[in-house]
This record gives sequence, C-alpha cells and structure tokens, in this order.
Amino acid sequence: MQPYGSVLITGASSGIGQALALAIASPGVTLHLSGRDRPRLNTVARACEARGAAVEPAQLDVRDANAMAAWIETAGRLHLVIANAGISAGTGEGTPESASQVRAIFDTNLGGVLNTVLPAMAVMADQPPDEAGVRGRIAAIASVAAFIAAPGAPAYCASKAAVDAWIVGSAPTARTRGIGLTSVCPGYVRTPMTADNRFPMPGLMQAERAARITLRGIAAGRTRVVFPWWMGLGARVADALPPRLVAALGPKVGK
Repeated sequence: MQPYGSVLITGASSGIGQALALAIASPGVTLHLSGRDRPRLNTVARACEARGAAVEPAQLDVRDANAMAAWIETAGRLHLVIANAGISAGTGEGTPESASQVRAIFDTNLGGVLNTVLPAMAVMADQPPDEAGVRGRIAAIASVAAFIAAPGAPAYCASKAAVDAWIVGSAPTARTRGIGLTSVCPGYVRTPMTADNRFPMPGLMQAERAARITLRGIAAGRTRVVFPWWMGLGARVADALPPRLVAALGPKVGK
C-alpha cells in the first residue's frame, strides 16, 4: 500500500471507515478521523494508535458545512482525504421512505461528500506537488447502487449516483491541478448499515477486504473503483431494462 503521511477520513467510527483507518494506521502516519459517535470513534482511535499512528479524532456531523471546512482547513497538509460517511433508510422491503429520511440521506450522502471534498480540494490546490506532480488524493465512497434506480432504496441509490457522477466528471479538471479524485463503488459490505438487511446479499465481503481494494485503487490513481466487478456490471445491465421490469425483480436491491 502506498504510504501516506496525513490522512483524513469521515465516518471513521465503524464499517468501511473504521477498516480504512486501521489499514492505513502505521508509524509516521497522522490520521484525522471524524464520526458522530464519540465513544466508538475513540475506540477506533486507540486501535490505530496501537498500530503506531498519531490520531486526531473529531466528533463531527458531515452535514455541518462550516464545521467541516474549519476541521479540514486546520488539519495541515493532507495527502489523502476519504469522504466515507453515509447512511441509508432502505431495507429492501418496499416500505416507502419518509420525507425526513429522504432529506437526511441526501444531506449526508451527497451534502456530506461536498462538505468534505470541496474544502479538501481547496486545501490541496495550495499544497506543493510531490515528485509525481500530485498535490493530494481524494476519494468518495459511492456504491454499486449508484448504477441502478432500485425501488428498495431510491434515495440511497440516487444520492450515490450523484456522488459517483460528480467525482468522475470532476476528475479530469482536478487532475490538471495535481489532485486525484476517485469514486469508490463497493457492493455489499458487512457493516452496521447492512446488518439490518433481511434479504440475500450476493458478493457480501468483510470491511477489511473492501478497505484493501479501495486503497489499492486510490494508490493506482483510478477514477472509479468498482467491486465486485460482476455486481457493478449486473447493476448497469439491470438499469438498462425497462423500469417496470426492474421493479418486478423486487425491491431487494441496493443499500
């Protein structure tokens, strides 16, 4: 794995964010970790410190644009930023999402990514480039759900689709400024978010494996990382079908 001196991760108190923090933690690395649950965040911080990393935990809500900007702007030089925080209300059972759920999902999954990536890009643009001309790397955790409008989790799918499209579309211009952007689109990962799912989850993998795949893709400078590849392909094929047929396949898709 490519070594990073200073890394900032949102949603680091559990799931993929926790796995990413632990995978990166090593002597000489400073981790800026945020989450809404202070006790869980502190537990992750201690585990990362045990691996030799210096850790700066911050209890933050990614929906708070001002707080996020202040945190990122005062973190110092950043080699890697990962906008990981996300939520879902979908259960795959066809229950309609409430208006408050829809707004919370978009505010967190899309607004939270913007509140992380935009100030991170501004900070990195002023950083000196390394020998490869890279000023910094930024990744946003989208989802394979970005490729299909699934009736089981429509707000989740739509918010992740927006994240993926914005990151991929912004990547060429960001690259000219020495900033690498990566959209990460995992399938089902064993996390607290998927623990509530009561339907088969093909390709379900451990968060630690998802973290390793994610970090390899970022280090390789890939604009989009999709895994498992066959699930990404399947989602795109399914989304090309008539919407009524997709709905007939059942709501148990997404999240």
